[in-house]
Amino acid sequence: MAWMAWTVPTAIFFCVIALALLTFTVLAIRYPETPRLGVLRIETTRGDRLFITLLGSAFINLAWLGTMSGPQWWALILCLVYATAVFRWV
Repeated sequence: MAWMAWTVPTAIFFCVIALALLTFTVLAIRYPETPRLGVLRIETTRGDRLFITLLGSAFINLAWLGTMSGPQWWALILCLVYATAVFRWV
């Protein structure tokens, strides 16, 4: 596949996403949960919060690339703070 740059960071990224999906699937099977009402006033489960986190992190990284001149690692730190907030309060 010459059209895509399969680098080590790209492979790590996709492996982490796959591992997160697998982990959340196992958690949903072993420990079912009832949806909870968070700050957004919508019912969410762990999987919903994971999806919100991944979607928001994509936008944070795109905004970082378009507006900041700092290293992309800082955007990762910002995404981890965002993920913590989503899983805590959403």
